[in-house]
This record gives sequence, C-alpha cells and structure tokens, in this order.
Amino acid sequence: MNNSKKAWLYLLPALLFLLFFMVYPLIDVLIYSLEEGYNFASQTYFGVGLYNYSYVLHDPYFLQAVQNTFILVIITVPASTVLALLISTGLSSIRPLRELYQTVYFLPYVTNTLAVGLVFMILFQKTEYTDGLINLLIHWFGGSSVDFIDGPYWAKMFVLCFYTIWIVMPFKILVLTGALASVNQDYYKAARVDGTPKLRVFTRITLPMISPMLFYLVITGFIGAFKAYSDAVALFGTDLNSAGMNTIVGYVYDMLYGDSGGYPSYASAAAIILFAVVLTVTCINLLVSRKKVQY
Repeated sequence: MNNSKKAWLYLLPALLFLLFFMVYPLIDVLIYSLEEGYNFASQTYFGVGLYNYSYVLHDPYFLQAVQNTFILVIITVPASTVLALLISTGLSSIRPLRELYQTVYFLPYVTNTLAVGLVFMILFQKTEYTDGLINLLIHWFGGSSVDFIDGPYWAKMFVLCFYTIWIVMPFKILVLTGALASVNQDYYKAARVDGTPKLRVFTRITLPMISPMLFYLVITGFIGAFKAYSDAVALFGTDLNSAGMNTIVGYVYDMLYGDSGGYPSYASAAAIILFAVVLTVTCINLLVSRKKVQY
C-alpha cells in the first residue's frame, strides 16, 4: 500500500464523521427548505420552490431575531476581544499571583451558562422586593432605576451583550495569554536597547506576533455570536418572541419545537439563511486575515 492510500485510510474515520454528521444533514436541511407545505406527520408536501424563504424573510419574528443577532455580533465580538487583549497584556506583565489571576478570569468559562444567567437576573431584575444590585448602584450615583429584564428594548440588549461578553471573554483571555507568552523575547530586548516607547512596542511587535490568534478569536467569535441562543434563554426565559429578544437560532428552534412549532421547512429555510450569513462573514474575515495576519 503506497503512502497516498495509507493517508486516505487514516483520514477515513474523520471523513465518514464529516459526511454523516455535517454534509448529509446540511443537504437534508437544504431539501427541507425547498419543500413547500411540508407535513411532518404524513411526510408529504405539495410543491418545491422558494416560498419558505419568502415566508421567513417576511416574518416579523425572524426580522426581529436577525436584528438582535446582528446587534449582538457587532457589539460583543469586538468588545470581548479588545477587553481580553487588555487583560491578557496586564496578566503577562505581572509575575506575583499570575496563576491565581488567570484562574479567576477563567472561572466564568467553566461555570454553567444558566447558573451565570441566574446570577445576572438577580443583579439586574426588578422585583416587588428589590430593584436589584445594579439599580442600587444607579440610585447611588443619582440615576433612576431601569428594568433591565422586562423593560425597554435597549436595556435588555445591554444586559444580553454584557452577559455574552462575560461568558466568552475567559476563553479569549486564556488563548491570548498563551499567545503573548509565545512571543520571542529577543524582539522586546532589541526594542528596549533602542529605547522604543511601550505603545510602539505593543503595536509594532506584540500585535503582529499574536495576530494569528487574534483573527482566530475574531472568526470563532463571529460564528459563536451568530449561534447565540442559550444566553438569551438564561436571561429572558424560553418565550423570547414575547420578550423581543429572540435570535436566529432561537427562531429555528421555535419553528421546530416551540409554541409555533411543527414547521420544519420554515426552520430549515431560516437555518440555511443563517448558514449563508455565517459563511459570508467567515470568508470575508479569512480574506482580510490574508492581508493583515503575519505568520
């Protein structure tokens, strides 16, 4: 057996896994999305076309979910990446208790998402007994209380973005801390000999050296934010449509299993639209990384 056949034999388990659990489901979802009037019980439909896509794109709940998802993506991905970079830089510059600080920052990542959501509800939710800790702080600074969980749209969006950043930032801190530790110290020594300012060292040495990890976090951050659902459920419950805080993945779930469920064709059409959006954003990021990332 030559080396080429051996290589394909070694790759066969992974290829079979991708075929049965990724390629086949994607093709199946695409077929569902084109079947008009699909009946889940009888497994029948009356036509093939793009009606399901038209219905989804004109559904106010889907448009609201798209708006929420894009706002979440635009705010949380850059904010979490920049904050993680700043914290990682700070952790890399200190030696005493560095491992302790790294553990503290990583704890939210290994904590159950719903448990963290419950804590956030306690912090932000107004009840008949208390306005919540955050509102107490707002009162202390002379402001008026805000209902972050059941109140105005932007108040709820603020909590959702804050919660999402809190959840995703520990992993980014861990990755960036490792990336900063891998930078060749000879570059920093040469910069100190030349008397280079710290800001210039950071922009001309540190950022280019860790740019592969930064773009990896940005790309995975975009993909993760577009798939957001459990974060919103943890804060606002399962009826996200009435709260006005549904996401695209939440819309797909509702079409399959929610109160308006039983419409796999509509859910499949929404899933394909989400796939196209994520694929487009990922390709744009990859094209940008070819020009900006230094390997």
